[in-house]
Amino acid sequence: MPALKIKPEQVKLGYAIKLPSGWMKHPFLSSNMLVENQQQLHIIKNLGLEYVYFYPAKSKQIEEDTASLSETEEIEFNSKMSEAQAKMLHEKMRRIEQAKAHRRDIQKTEKAFTHSLNQVRELMKQVSGRPLNAIAEATQLISQLVDTIVNAESLILHLISSGSKDQETLYYHVLNVSIVSMMLARNMGLSAEEIKIIGIGALFHDIGKLKIPSQIIRKTTPLTTPEQNLLKMHTKYGTDLVGLAETFPLEAWPIIEQHHEYLDGSGYPKALSRENINQLAHIVAVVNEFDNLCHPTDTTKARSPHHALAYLYRSMKGKLDDKTMRVMIKMMGVYPPGTIVMLNDQRIAMVMSVNSDSLLQPNVMIFDPEVPRLEAPVISLDSDDLAIRKVLAIANLPERVREYLNPRAQVSYYVQGKPG
Repeated sequence: MPALKIKPEQVKLGYAIKLPSGWMKHPFLSSNMLVENQQQLHIIKNLGLEYVYFYPAKSKQIEEDTASLSETEEIEFNSKMSEAQAKMLHEKMRRIEQAKAHRRDIQKTEKAFTHSLNQVRELMKQVSGRPLNAIAEATQLISQLVDTIVNAESLILHLISSGSKDQETLYYHVLNVSIVSMMLARNMGLSAEEIKIIGIGALFHDIGKLKIPSQIIRKTTPLTTPEQNLLKMHTKYGTDLVGLAETFPLEAWPIIEQHHEYLDGSGYPKALSRENINQLAHIVAVVNEFDNLCHPTDTTKARSPHHALAYLYRSMKGKLDDKTMRVMIKMMGVYPPGTIVMLNDQRIAMVMSVNSDSLLQPNVMIFDPEVPRLEAPVISLDSDDLAIRKVLAIANLPERVREYLNPRAQVSYYVQGKPG
């Protein structure tokens, strides 16, 4: 049944309604609401609206107290309601300021990500012709990131809104793998020096793909056996390229060579088993698998970060280390940035960032058609009774929700440190 227009004085407890006014003209967090108490009822009737939209199908039965108030009780009730409305408005303004602060953090982090991506783009172009320059620039970039990751009291993993060009997929991939691998190494208790080695190795782990024909790299249909064999050569091509620079740390070589090796010996290029695989290389291998699931060559097979982690843990047992996987899942949160969720109040949202201090309570961007997309509320789930009810598949979202939240085809992450 479509919505009905009714007068505010006709509204009763249990009614599902929508307020036909701007978001800032009422104290509620949303214009769509279920009227659950007398306080809400009183405020709605005193907003000065000509009508509200009423949704009978979404409403529920709530018993009302029909006892009339004395004059003194009514004065006291109105006074309490005015005070309650002021508190609600104050809380709403606090939420708005909180959302603006989240947005400032996101914008600051996206600016830093763009700077790092530009550095990656330039150093990748220099590897063959000016390898020493490339290694020096990579070392500087990784050192800055390591300082953030090691020295921050806590870390926030942000979703980056930048899209990617097809020819730049490699740059996004290696920066993604570097950042997440370094965070994973930190969470596993590795030293700052080991984290730096992981960062350098991860940044160059796919450098050998620059020597593989682009038609093979971008092919969306299954590769032939000869094509598969040529693609697998990228690990050797990678060590050949970094070998052009004496300054490339030897400790990072195994990352380039072994990031496709599996614990059960089914990987390549040497079919190494658990005891023979370098620990740093295996950490990068786990993150590399995760990012490849999120960004396959055939984009129709892309998994959300949430489903990619679930797949790795469920389907790669024996190939990837259980402890490493558990630490990564804990680090990314049950709902990694980029995951589309439904909250317990039925609203749809996208996870924007995960605070390492509160993994089960990420910051989310709410779908609210009443609020312009660029001003969409970004809220923390660490307040009130808000919680995630379930994960939603991007493919099943209504088009207007998909356009509003703009789930990323390229899910990129960047880290922001919070000082102690």
